[in-house]
Amino acid sequence: MSYSKTFRELLKKKPLVLPGVFNPLVGLAAKKAGFKAVYLSGGALSASLGFPDIGILTLDELASHARAIVRATGLPLLVDADTGFGEAVNVWRTVQILEEAGAAGLHIEDQILPKRCGHLEGKELISKEGMCEKITAAVSARKNKDFFIMARTDARGVEGIDAAITRAKAYVKAGADGVFPEGLQSIAEFKQFAKAFPKTPLLANMTEFGKTPFIDADQFDKLGFAMILFPVTTLRLAMKAVESGLEEIKKVGTQKNSIDKMQTRKELYELLDYDAYVRLDRKVRYK
Repeated sequence: MSYSKTFRELLKKKPLVLPGVFNPLVGLAAKKAGFKAVYLSGGALSASLGFPDIGILTLDELASHARAIVRATGLPLLVDADTGFGEAVNVWRTVQILEEAGAAGLHIEDQILPKRCGHLEGKELISKEGMCEKITAAVSARKNKDFFIMARTDARGVEGIDAAITRAKAYVKAGADGVFPEGLQSIAEFKQFAKAFPKTPLLANMTEFGKTPFIDADQFDKLGFAMILFPVTTLRLAMKAVESGLEEIKKVGTQKNSIDKMQTRKELYELLDYDAYVRLDRKVRYK
């Protein structure tokens, strides 16, 4: 079964919780924790490479990291493809490149470049018609009919909730398999969106420090959302721990007081399945 097919099967057992993994090692940790699918956030990946989330990364960079995560985890991966790296013809190529990288699906958004984080002010949108062209191109580009094409709309923060629903309906009509309404600000808005799309898989973004209140998985299930996204949580957890450890080393000249906060060598090697590589080396070594 392909990753895309597996992803679609998982959606039948909603809600599907998707942790953001910004590198293969974090992906392995998510797999160990029991998650069945993972997500590559453009914002988290950009930050891990030292860039803000404004669409600076290239398609090749995104595909390379997606391929590495899929290889390491063996899990379905949903990829944040930002605005699709250009117009309709660019979106067509984006789909093919990410499908070849092993991704289970992607989402593209209706912002113009340079894009902004979905929970910031100052976003601008392309036309509804222009986004529909991108969706049509994406659907026509996929070689595997199960490759999941999701449309993200940032219209809530620009044109309002009703306009966001209107746009999303047009995107579904253009062929989108699912809808990602970004920046919703209340349970009532999530209910309104779910009511408008009773048969379309919907994704809820449960990011931190944004405009959306904290809503747990059970609540989203009752609201009718098929997917719950935690896109940047792992990066924020990791960076806070890194900052704390570095501050200690700078201040006292040793890391010994942080040892109990660290993953041990044994735990890391178990996560990497180090012994399997040792056995492989012994098996293939020339005798």
